[in-house]
Amino acid sequence: MRAARFHARKDIRIEDIPEPELRPGTVAIDVAWCGICGTDLHEYLEGPIFVPPAGHPHPISGESAPVTMGHEFSGTITHLGEGVTDLNVGQNVVVEPYIIAEDVDTGPGQSYQLSKDMNFIGLGGHGGGLAEKIVVQRRWVHPIGDIPLDQAALIEPLSVAHHAVVRSDAASGQTAIVGGAGPIGLLTAAVLKAKGLTVYISELSEARKQMALSTGIADEVFDPRESDVAETVRECTGGRGADVGFECSSVPAVLDMLLDAVRPGGVIVNVSIWGHKPEVDMPKLVLKEIDLRGTIGYSGDHPETIRLAAGGTIDLSAFITARIGLDELITGGFDELISNNEHHVKIIVDPRA
Repeated sequence: MRAARFHARKDIRIEDIPEPELRPGTVAIDVAWCGICGTDLHEYLEGPIFVPPAGHPHPISGESAPVTMGHEFSGTITHLGEGVTDLNVGQNVVVEPYIIAEDVDTGPGQSYQLSKDMNFIGLGGHGGGLAEKIVVQRRWVHPIGDIPLDQAALIEPLSVAHHAVVRSDAASGQTAIVGGAGPIGLLTAAVLKAKGLTVYISELSEARKQMALSTGIADEVFDPRESDVAETVRECTGGRGADVGFECSSVPAVLDMLLDAVRPGGVIVNVSIWGHKPEVDMPKLVLKEIDLRGTIGYSGDHPETIRLAAGGTIDLSAFITARIGLDELITGGFDELISNNEHHVKIIVDPRA
C-alpha cells in the first residue's frame, strides 16, 4: 500500500510499504480521510520531535524513523481480530491515536495521556492515517454513526479542544477569550460556544476572523493591531475580565494579552505546543492569582466529542478548507499550510487518491 513516511526534517516520502497484519485484539481499517495537523508541520520543519530519530526506537512501539505519518483520521472497518466482538465490519470509525503501554488503565476517569513514554500513532510508530490501511488496538477505535467520514477526520483535533475546555473548568454563562484562531483555536471556540459561554477571539488573519464569525463560534473577534484586546475584553465584561483564556498560538504577546485579559482568579489554559521557552509575567500571575494550566491530547474525550458532532451542535464541515490526494501532500498540503496558512483551517487527505 502507499503511505507518507517521515524520514527526516523536510524529508517526507510517498512510498510503497507492506499492508499491516491483523492481530488478536486489533481492528483493520481502510482509511478514508486524514487531516494535516500543526504537529505534523512542526515535525516537517523542525523535527524529529515526537518521531523517534532513526536508530533510537520508541520504547513502546519499538519503531524509529522512517515512520508512517497521520494521526487525525477516519475510516471503515474491514476486518476484526480474534476477540473483538463489539464492533462490525463496515462500521465507520475514528481512532484515538495513542501509543501507550499495555498495562496503562485507559478506562473512564484515567489520565492515561500522562503515562510514561506516551506517544501518538502516526508520529511514534504503529502506522498512520496517511496510508491506505491501518491496524489498531480495539481500545482506540470509536464508532461515529452517521457522521460523514470527511468531517470525522476532525474528531481528533476537536477532542484536543474539548480536553482543553474540560481542563479550564469553564461553565455555561462565563466569558472566554481565545488567543489565536488557527484550527485548534477555532475548534476550542466551537466547544466553548457549544457549552454556553460568551466567546471572544483575538486574531490577525482576515480569513480566520471571517471563519470565526461566519461559523458563529465567536461573539466577537478582536484584531490586536486595531485595539488593546485585553482592555476591550474588560470593557465587554463591565471591567471584570474574562473567566477563562486559551493560548492557541505559541506567540508570547498572546500569552501576555491573556494574563491581562482574564479576571483576578481566572484560568488560562495553554493549548499550543511551543517550540521555544516563552517569558511569563510571573508578577501578574501572582498578583492576580491566575491559574495557568497545561493540556495535552485527550483522555476519555472522544465519546462526548463525537456526540457534539453527531448531534449537529458543532458543524465540522465548515472548517474543512481543502481536500487533496496523497501525491499532493507536500505541495497542496504542507506548503499551503506553511506559506498560505491564513486561508486554511484544515486540509484533509484522501490516501487512496
